[in-house]
Amino acid sequence: MKIGIVGTRGIPNHYGGFEQFAEQLSLGLLEQGFEVWVYNSHNHPFQEKRWNGINLIHCYDPEDKIGTAGQFIYDFNCIRDSRKRNFDIVLQLGYTSNSIWHRFLPKKPIIITNMDGLEWKRSKYSRKVQRFLKHAEKLAVHSSDYLVADSEAIQQYLTSTYHVESTFIPYGAVLFKTPDSNALTGFDIEPHSYFLAIARMQSDNHVEEVIQGVLESKSELPLFMIGNINNKYGRYLKSRYADKQVRFLGSIYDQELLNQLRSHALGYFHGHSAGGTNPSLLEAMASSTTICAHNNVFNRSVLLDNALFFNTPSDIAQLINNNGFNENREVKIIGNKKRIEEVYDPQVIVNKYIDLFRRATKKK
Repeated sequence: MKIGIVGTRGIPNHYGGFEQFAEQLSLGLLEQGFEVWVYNSHNHPFQEKRWNGINLIHCYDPEDKIGTAGQFIYDFNCIRDSRKRNFDIVLQLGYTSNSIWHRFLPKKPIIITNMDGLEWKRSKYSRKVQRFLKHAEKLAVHSSDYLVADSEAIQQYLTSTYHVESTFIPYGAVLFKTPDSNALTGFDIEPHSYFLAIARMQSDNHVEEVIQGVLESKSELPLFMIGNINNKYGRYLKSRYADKQVRFLGSIYDQELLNQLRSHALGYFHGHSAGGTNPSLLEAMASSTTICAHNNVFNRSVLLDNALFFNTPSDIAQLINNNGFNENREVKIIGNKKRIEEVYDPQVIVNKYIDLFRRATKKK
């Protein structure tokens, strides 16, 4: 079976959650004998035509020149190219900048779309953009043969809003079993003596609230912020908050290093609020650390009772001051690791996609 994956900037991952997932899924499909093709931006750091046996198609992406509008052009170029590839299945990851091109999708393949989160709810967008994203969501629902929901909350939303069926398949993560405190040498820090947050610098990830909460507390432990700050919001945060207690480390894509940083943190903050199941949250769960997450239905459906939750900076300050990150720490860590093994194991996720692919082709 020949699978084409669109909707990411490409693999190996140099960007974010969808790219990390595309990497994992592609490798898993390849091991099961599938022929996999992943679309990459033409300016992706990896310029070869194959990566670990996976075929890469580089398409022109002008986002670095014209901003967000470039994403729409890039997705159009990917979809246009897919018309000549004779895929059996086209898997679309997300819909924000590709569903408007649905009329150009190839006719032969089965179109499966991972609907991601409720993008139109993101506070970083203006009302005009939010209305467009709501329309884009509707286009994706009606132009896809099958829908994937990465959280049960998204699945329920699709059912109640559009009266359509979807398949619940979350993302996956591998339990991290080799913590090594020597990995912290370059950061001049001791284990369990810092807080950590990994996120894109955007308002609906509640990055500023996390920073304010740590600064409002009585703790003097540093907060490591990992994420690209080369956008307006990121530059604002750094200019306002960067000091000895808040350290902006920029983007880090070395998974081993990220796992080490997560596993040795006293606490990990997850402020995402508009998505479904976030890969970075699963990786934190797999890294044996105490998690403090924004209080919303998406995060709670993943973490259950195995985390701390916040709504405001004051909530964070109070949790820190009351030693909340050490309270029932091992119980929460064990609960999260069990969730990873039972629900979010990568091989289970790959098998669920394979089952969907086979059911879809058989029905066709």
